[in-house]
Order: sequence, then structure tokens, then C-alpha cells
Amino acid sequence: MTTFWSWYVTILSLGTIFALTWLIFGTRKGQREETTEETVGHSFDGIEEFDNPLPKWWFMLFIGTIIFALGYLVLYPGLGNWKGLLPGYSYLDNKEQTTFSTGSSGWTGVHQWEKEMAKADVQYGPIFAKYAAMPIEQVAQDEQALKMGGRLFASNCSVCHGSDAKGAYGFPNLTDNDWLYGGDPETIKTTLLKGRQGMMPAQLGVIGEDGIRHVAGYIRSLSGLKNPEGIKVDLAAGQNIFAANCAVCHGADAKGQQAMGAPNLTDKVWLYGSSFAQIQQTLRHGRNGKMPAQEDFLGNDKVHLLAAYVYSLSQDKTEK
Repeated sequence: MTTFWSWYVTILSLGTIFALTWLIFGTRKGQREETTEETVGHSFDGIEEFDNPLPKWWFMLFIGTIIFALGYLVLYPGLGNWKGLLPGYSYLDNKEQTTFSTGSSGWTGVHQWEKEMAKADVQYGPIFAKYAAMPIEQVAQDEQALKMGGRLFASNCSVCHGSDAKGAYGFPNLTDNDWLYGGDPETIKTTLLKGRQGMMPAQLGVIGEDGIRHVAGYIRSLSGLKNPEGIKVDLAAGQNIFAANCAVCHGADAKGQQAMGAPNLTDKVWLYGSSFAQIQQTLRHGRNGKMPAQEDFLGNDKVHLLAAYVYSLSQDKTEK
């Protein structure tokens, strides 16, 4: 913030507080001490207001808010470039004098978060490191590790995949054995660390509306789904179009390719719905899905623990 705007904010903020202070004291001058039955002379829907001074407790409460505001602006940033006098925010770690990520000092919400994370890393870092040194399959058998992984999942993944990890429209179910990019431990960890960017290209301009209808019918037939009555579908034509335009990603047998994230179209698992209209929509306009990378946000050790938890979800289902 430039010097001009810093002074502008400071003067405006303090000026407002001082003006309010003058107003609250100025309006009390000349007020009677005793209560009266006189009214202010106005009537609002038949309700009249007595011409009495505000209660003393209200006045003192207002003064308290002014004192609080001034104290806050002394301790915390709020007056332009003023950083506040709150101690302990010159460095992230006062022993080693590690600077904050922004390189600046003083209290901010980000600096507060960094301090809390640094404190948590000191306390819990060794636990995460212990599990990170173990194979994911072994971690997936540890009850304490799964509880920790479950909390990580609830905080970072459930917003998309659901609290039960069974997914939603456009978000994969993580409790079955249908994996877009592979369900082995290391692949799951790679997905979490680096993220994934899936794309189904739009086909309307390539195969036309008739081709969309025939391919949709053919794809549904691969999962044993019956096509709606009254809609003319040529399954043979759909198969030929599929072989020419779709097999390069989904495979000649339509069972997908995990290396590309292309889903299996024969197992009745549908990320965007299996109705005739939904499949046509996917074919016409394509789909774009993104799994955000967690490496910079959670770090390797926490991702290792989270990968073990996600891996355990499908393993539990297999055992049942």
C-alpha cells in the first residue's frame, strides 16, 4: 500500500472513531437525569416514544466498543501500513527466526495460519513421517492410521466424493473397484499428489446428431441397458462409429484404458449418468473433470496417509 493510501485509511478510520466519540458525548449534554412521561411528539403506527435519555448501561457499552476498537487497531493491522503491536509475529519460529512465506512481519490471517501449521507439524510431524516410511498396504492395516486418514479425507476430499466416499454426479465412487487411473496404492498416491485432468472431447461436430444417437445406443447395450422405445438406434452403425472414433481411448472392447483415464463402458458404472439423454449429452458436448493436486497443500507424508485410507475403502469392500 502506498503512503498516500496508508494515511488515507488511517485518517478515515481514526476520524470516524473520534467523530462517534464526540457525537455520543455531545448528544448527552443538556439531557435530563430523571425520567418523564413526555414523548418526542411522533407517532409510529400508534406507538409513541418517550423523551428520556438513553440508559447508562447503553452509554457505557458504547464507550466500551470505542475502547475495544482503539485497542484492536493498536494490536492488529488496520491503519494502513501499520502492522500492529501484537507480539510474536516478527518470525514464524523465533528460535531460528524463520520468516513467513510472504517475507513480511506483523499479524495477518495467513501468518496466524502458518504459525498454527508450524506448531501442528512439530507435534504431529513425527507421526506422519513414521507412516510415510511404511508401505501403503501396511498403513492401510493400521487402525490409528486409518482414523487419521479418515479425518484428512473428511477435511479435504468429502466435499466432492461425499462423506461416505461414494461420490456423486461427476465425482467417482472410491469404495468400489472401478478406477479411472488405477487402484493400486502407488497410482492412488500419484493421483493425490499430482492431480488428474480428464477430458472427453465433444463429438457432435465429428459424427453428427445421428451418430450421437447410434453410439449412445451402442454404448448402453454394452452394459446390458435397453434403449428407449420409439427412438431409432442402429447398433451396427453405432459400433462402427465407436470403432472409428472412440476405441482409440476406450479400447476396441470398450473396457477403457487407465493410462489415459478413459473409463470402462461395459461395467454399468457411469460418472455422468447412464440414461440415453445423459450419454447423448456426454457425446455431444464432451466432459471435463479435474482432480486437484494435493502435493503442495498437504505434503507427501499426509498424502501417503490419505492414499492408504482411500486404498482401504475398496479393499474393505472386496473383503466383504
